[in-house]
Amino acid sequence: MNISSKGLAVAVLVAGGLIVAAYNFGSKQEQVAPSSASPSAPPLAGATEMPPGHPATSETPVVDLLPDQAANGAKFAHFRVGQRNVKGMFADDNEVWVGTSGGVIRYDLKSNDYKLYDVKNKSLISNGVFHVSKLRGKIMVGTYGGGLSVYTPETDQWKNYNIPDGLADQFVYDVVETENGDYWIATWSGVNRVPNGDFSDTSKWETFTVENTQGGLPNDWVYGVEVGKNGDVWFATEGGLALYRDKQWTNWQHEDGLGAPYEKVKDDIAFSNDPAKSSKHHAKQKAEQGLSDIKVGYNPNYIVSMIVDEEGVVWAGTWGAGLSRFDGKVWKTYTMKEGLPGNHIFMLNKKLGGEMWIGTNKGLARPNANGDGFKVLTKADGLFADNVFSLAEATDGSLWVGSFGGVARITDYN
Repeated sequence: MNISSKGLAVAVLVAGGLIVAAYNFGSKQEQVAPSSASPSAPPLAGATEMPPGHPATSETPVVDLLPDQAANGAKFAHFRVGQRNVKGMFADDNEVWVGTSGGVIRYDLKSNDYKLYDVKNKSLISNGVFHVSKLRGKIMVGTYGGGLSVYTPETDQWKNYNIPDGLADQFVYDVVETENGDYWIATWSGVNRVPNGDFSDTSKWETFTVENTQGGLPNDWVYGVEVGKNGDVWFATEGGLALYRDKQWTNWQHEDGLGAPYEKVKDDIAFSNDPAKSSKHHAKQKAEQGLSDIKVGYNPNYIVSMIVDEEGVVWAGTWGAGLSRFDGKVWKTYTMKEGLPGNHIFMLNKKLGGEMWIGTNKGLARPNANGDGFKVLTKADGLFADNVFSLAEATDGSLWVGSFGGVARITDYN
């Protein structure tokens, strides 16, 4: 699929108002990657749009299309979202949904048309989007401060769910459906279970927290939910990994094998700012984990991203402690020492039977076929920026990679 002369449009949230700006690619729509990368955009957009403790924005992101220069033969196109993160993306048939901190965009791969859904047109009640997925024909959008927004394509209608409706918190990071039809919703105040995925009867919703699970859920800040084998449900939290099996809770932390030890990664820590300095919550968690003396971006119990593969193996991306693999018995952790481009693992993505993609603070990686090391893509290979927060594999074979400031659509990445 080639991007037509209609171009690709994105929503840009600026101080004082919301502006929709269209960027036409014209003859430069499909490019060969440049031979060298210019400086990357800042890792994240700051605590007003992201969890406290993430690096703050201090520079203007790269916004211009890159010049036609040869390198590695990767073809790509860029579009921009200004000083905004692209935290969630989802590809569905001929559409790609792009979740930004300025709303969510539905992009048509055939017509190259788009539609923006945001607060201004009364679709969402918060423009900060963390999560986009599809369950039972409906688009699920988890937002920062606006709860869960659900879109029904047949009626072109949105319905928003928040704390008064039974949601545990207005900050929603993930939504999944289990084999028995339940929905699980990850929030900053625990997780919701929606029996049979029935949003209409909120009286039956359950909320699980550290308190009512007697510590089985190790932390109320839940960043991901994944379905495992035989009804297992896994949770990525700021305090470690949790498992809900047969109505029982189990959890694992760094002392059990999660995340690389500080001595292994200390020379590669990318962020000097300490999350504990921006949030009492982070400070409390670090103190409880015995990490108060570490004043940089490192917390091995802080699981930022997670997937569970076809074999039931859990992959947990940590905040500065690399990527951990857990088969239910044995932990193994991969860091820059093993070939990853960075130790902050912002995103994990794997289709059934497909490759695993690993989004880091310093590029996108996938394991080599022989199991030794990783193939890495960076800005020099066509990424918009080296920080990678989201990814979608479209039906036309293109790879959509979300970063701070924009999205790269890569058509040749092998």
